[in-house]
Amino acid sequence: MMLDDFPRARRAQRTPPSAVREILKVTERPDVLSFAGGLPAPELFPVEAMARAFDRVLSTNGAAALQYGTTEGFGPLREWIAARLSSRGRRIHADEILMTHGSQQGLDLVSRVLLDPGDVVVVESPSYLAALQVFSTSEANLVTVEADADGVIPSSLARVLETTKPKLIYLIPDFQNPSGARLSMERRHQVLALAAKHNVPILEDDPYGELSFDGPRFPPLHALDDKGIVVHLSTFSKTLAPGLRLGWVAAPKGFLRSIAVAKQACDLQTSTICQRAASTLLETFDYEAHLAKIRAIYGARAKAMQGALVDHFPRGSKWAPPRGGLFLWVGLEEGIDMEALFKKAIEAKVAFVPGHPFLAGPHVPPKTPFMRLNYSHRNEDDIRTGMARLGRVIASM
Repeated sequence: MMLDDFPRARRAQRTPPSAVREILKVTERPDVLSFAGGLPAPELFPVEAMARAFDRVLSTNGAAALQYGTTEGFGPLREWIAARLSSRGRRIHADEILMTHGSQQGLDLVSRVLLDPGDVVVVESPSYLAALQVFSTSEANLVTVEADADGVIPSSLARVLETTKPKLIYLIPDFQNPSGARLSMERRHQVLALAAKHNVPILEDDPYGELSFDGPRFPPLHALDDKGIVVHLSTFSKTLAPGLRLGWVAAPKGFLRSIAVAKQACDLQTSTICQRAASTLLETFDYEAHLAKIRAIYGARAKAMQGALVDHFPRGSKWAPPRGGLFLWVGLEEGIDMEALFKKAIEAKVAFVPGHPFLAGPHVPPKTPFMRLNYSHRNEDDIRTGMARLGRVIASM
């Protein structure tokens, strides 16, 4: 027998491929205007500042930067992250932070530590498809709760918590992927109270919390948590650069120790040189000015996309105006075949992500077809051109 003929493990058989990653293979052609990937704008990466930081690290402490490091991560960088999180609400310390290879690894590690096959995980509908992948690999059973533009609906969450015994609640409170929804302050307190009442931990995924361009910033659930039930994930992928692969887990020290053991079995540690370079960069880099620039540009691109949707999409198309993050979640009229629409869109040299992979449970086409559109990666002219192309394709169907 060849390797291709050997049976796969059950967890591998349960893990679906990422719809976005598969679509990106189709959209690599330079003539395709892709709004499919959740990509930050590459022209906003601090390339020169990062080059200087790597150079300084290698020239002043190169041997240590190229050596193994601790599983928990580089101390000064963890201290910076702890101070940053503390400024958003509740005081935490560096020993409550563990560095990961992006927040995606944090999702995987938390699942390894908490979930046994058959455990129930509560997720929003829709939800981040790579998180759904992780939970499928853990052989968890997914139960969905309703959400709207203000995030998960507490009454729906209450019903689920009263009728099931979930092991975990997974939420993206700020500018959710894919919907762009933002959990209101009132609901943040209600969700925390429900989780505490039913003794269920919350996994808070927060890659977009720094990217608010319309309205006040809200504290993360982690900052409001006085019971020690929130595990907080975040990353530098959307603010500095995804190629650094630097994320982190913030959690009570006892739980973080279990995460560290799981990480040791996985990859030993996160890149020493990338951690040191990021730490060196943040010593002198004007991070706040950098974030302000990102917010302004993404806000303008989101506005341009909404204007283009009004101009080119059929009447009856629906979306909630984004207040931050990277995405627009657009509902189309009933009856549109999204797979056929995607193929026609590629022929017209424009790409999006169909909405159904973001829905947990049986893959039944939703009554209202949705698409996810990313506005951060394209300039305003490309956005208007792409939405005009896509609008024509939708009209043809």
